Amino acid sequence: MELGLVGLGKMGGNMRERIRRAGHTVLGYDRNADLADVHSLEELVGKLSGPRVVWVMVPAGEPTQTTIDQLAELLEPGDVVVDGGNSRWTDDEKHAAELAAKGIGFVDCGVSGGVWGLENGYALMYGGDAENVAKVQPVFDALKPEGDFGAVHAGKVGAGHFAKMVHNGIEYAMMQAYAEGWELLEKVDSVTDVREVFRSWQEGTVIRSWLLDLAVNALDEDEHLEGLRGYAQDSGEGRWTVEAAIDNAVPLPAITASLFARFASRQEDSPQMKMIAALRNQFGGHAVEKK
Repeated sequence: MELGLVGLGKMGGNMRERIRRAGHTVLGYDRNADLADVHSLEELVGKLSGPRVVWVMVPAGEPTQTTIDQLAELLEPGDVVVDGGNSRWTDDEKHAAELAAKGIGFVDCGVSGGVWGLENGYALMYGGDAENVAKVQPVFDALKPEGDFGAVHAGKVGAGHFAKMVHNGIEYAMMQAYAEGWELLEKVDSVTDVREVFRSWQEGTVIRSWLLDLAVNALDEDEHLEGLRGYAQDSGEGRWTVEAAIDNAVPLPAITASLFARFASRQEDSPQMKMIAALRNQFGGHAVEKK
């Protein structure tokens, strides 16, 4: 089949290559002309045969909204837009309604796989009407990992991005647990080879995972992570997961704590800890450290 792909960054560029390897035609557009097959959305749409499928792989928020607004004016009834970025699920319902008014279908798709997806395949979580999903199915089949798993029609419009959001929330908590365990092992004198402890966990343990494998890779590159600053950004999906938990009265203590730990990583001198130190000094006479 033919696919128009908008956004050819680290994910989009590799996705284009994987889809082509499966025998499909992909026309890619990117603001970076060196990456693009065509040089405008108008040219992209004009070169695709109907019913067209255009996959949007740009940053969430305004870039996605602008792209979908432009496609709404260029596409025709029966065409389908797929949002494969990290959009918030609440945006999906808005985009679907805007496009439906013009007879254009919409599918949201959460994509996981990062830089490894080209060779290993991408985990896909998609939402939308079965009719629209069917028009994209050959692309889903090309992108997913080999085997029976790795892709799911999660439900209605918004379900794909909601599922991916929860996936990323779980990822936050898993990474935080590995990080805390690593720090404790590094702290004690009795454990003399933390890297090999982590490596030993890769086989036969209940905590073995791909994240653990990646942790070992990182420790092989820098055994004590001395070349890294203790700062971690968040993509926004961790925040959305916690907000959704509040809206639905679902307790998420581990995921919430992992998100707050990232916030703490950005404070070189924690204001909260200043107050805690001051209070301990006031009620118990505990020593405080002066700047």
